Amino acid sequence: MRLLISIACFALLLTPAAGAASLPYYCVMSDDQGGWPLLLESVGFMPRTAANARIFVLRSGAPAAADWATRVESGAYLILEGESTTAESFGFRRAKDAKDNVRVSSLVDMHLPKLPIVWEKGLDLPRYEVPGNAKVFAKERWTGAPMLAGFQRGSGGVLWLAAPPGERGYERFPYLLQALADLGLEPPFRSTRLWAFFDSSYRSRVDLDYFAVRWRKAGISALHVAAWHFYDADPERDAYLKRLIAACHANGILIYAWLELPHVSEKFWEDHPDWREKTAVLQDAQLDWRKLMNLTNRDCFRAVVKGVKDLVGRFDWDGVNLAELYFESLEGMSNPSRFTPMNDDVRSQFRRAGGFDPIELFHDRKDAPSQRAFLDFRAKLARDTQQEWLAEIEKMRLARNYLDIVLTHVDDRLDTTMRDAIGADSAQVLPLMEHQNFTFLVEDPATVWNMPPQRYTEIARRYRPLTTEPQRLAIDLNIVERYQNVYPTKQQTGAELFEVVHSAAGAFARVALYFENSILSPDLALLPASAAAITRAETLGPKLEVDSPRGVAVRWSGPALVDGEPWPVLSNSLVFLPSGTHTIEAGTQNLSLRLTDFNGELTSAQVIDALGVEISYTSSSRALAVMNRKPVRLEVDGSECAPDAAGTTAIFLPRGQHIVTIHAE
Repeated sequence: MRLLISIACFALLLTPAAGAASLPYYCVMSDDQGGWPLLLESVGFMPRTAANARIFVLRSGAPAAADWATRVESGAYLILEGESTTAESFGFRRAKDAKDNVRVSSLVDMHLPKLPIVWEKGLDLPRYEVPGNAKVFAKERWTGAPMLAGFQRGSGGVLWLAAPPGERGYERFPYLLQALADLGLEPPFRSTRLWAFFDSSYRSRVDLDYFAVRWRKAGISALHVAAWHFYDADPERDAYLKRLIAACHANGILIYAWLELPHVSEKFWEDHPDWREKTAVLQDAQLDWRKLMNLTNRDCFRAVVKGVKDLVGRFDWDGVNLAELYFESLEGMSNPSRFTPMNDDVRSQFRRAGGFDPIELFHDRKDAPSQRAFLDFRAKLARDTQQEWLAEIEKMRLARNYLDIVLTHVDDRLDTTMRDAIGADSAQVLPLMEHQNFTFLVEDPATVWNMPPQRYTEIARRYRPLTTEPQRLAIDLNIVERYQNVYPTKQQTGAELFEVVHSAAGAFARVALYFENSILSPDLALLPASAAAITRAETLGPKLEVDSPRGVAVRWSGPALVDGEPWPVLSNSLVFLPSGTHTIEAGTQNLSLRLTDFNGELTSAQVIDALGVEISYTSSSRALAVMNRKPVRLEVDGSECAPDAAGTTAIFLPRGQHIVTIHAE
């Protein structure tokens, strides 16, 4: 049943708690809600009854209500789907002179006009006219017929779309949520915990200081930088990386050395032809962009260890990511020209253990038991190689105890073919967490990129039984053009991207994106909202109560009390909350010293005096605290030390679990 409320009651419900925007709950005014819940909840809008909502979705044919215009003036956001008397009352109606319908199968959206938007199933839709004050966000590609349009009115807005968004919420209008944001409707919560991969070959001429600010605003807390470009010392390249690291540190972003072993570097490949990996056709393993080296060879292994140690020591890294440290290829044994490892060292090892040369598997030896014996050997070899390299990075951590370690490993639980295809076996690797301290970053394999975004809940469910450390499981999302037939866009963007990130953030403790350059510009503003994990949020009189499993930033202006006490971890627009349940309400005192950004796992915070604050936190790497004043004195677990500057007002804090007091000028 559709619930209507009085204008007076409605206006009262829209009154926000002081300092905060009112929570924009949504209500779909229909028993059949379609894809609207998936769409709206992907950026943190929560469902409520009409009596408590601010966002209203009227599906096609919804009856008119006399007071919708007044509600919009008072702050409501009305979403109108297709034809209805309410849509007509706001000026969205069939064109009077249109004789024929429009066949719609492709759109042009103003947010990214060059992006092909293709519907899997075209629709015959009436030609509509829109009011003169409406902004048209999307048009049919060939006729220019308006498909998505809206306008602001008073403190609210109206958004109209010519057809439903689809059962998944993103099939037809990828930038619908951006259109709502253009009309003034902003999500209330943000995550500042995203990781992103970074390849300098795509960003060689950019303003790094500008991009560091941009990345942090998009919720990125760490960049995993393609370190193979810097494996061999070069004054110009080294200077670039040092500028990148300095700019990111000053803006609260950590930097990880992203390694893609057994690819080492272009120069290493050229200098050591005898150490090159071999495919099953006994050619050098130059596969796609990676040029693979034989790390089973002890001389090669020692040379690469020495090079990586030098690489880690030359730059101010915060962590090391050992990514995709296994074999090729996704086609497995069916494609000998890409199948590795077939170097002499591996063949000799298996000959001693298995009794035959594995190269025979690609000639006369085709029996299943022989194939199984080598594939099992290969999976164990991949696991042993990963364990060996984890141990080597642990040794490097002795010189830099703040280094975090990440192992990026393709998912083989949802797509179980990955074990035989590339030797990836997470069930063998995850027990290493009991003795070695690292984050296990599950990489979404290309074979499942066409599956719905909600697959991450299932992926997480399959990994949790394999480890006693589920908080150290993370997910790596490949935001790239997909080879499958997918709609409405080849790459995840807009609503689909937000559903992908939101699903992943709800299932895993950490979300990483491959890669920062593939995130399209219209998505940056709403990306941190999609990554925010919120269990519950309620307005309780003047207070806002928020429950978050991993901490969250809440849109806010002015001073704030958290759990009844002055709260020093806030910027001009955000309050940063620890995990768990907390209340926020308006404060009365502007604090002289504040943490305006923090990328550790905040546990608590309090004001010590006019120029001193105390926080407790945990962090798997160094943490970065950005202040509104220059810090001059620091106490860590009761011991005084000089601040370790990361920028003008940014400082490094030690890895681990600590209580820190910061004093400013």
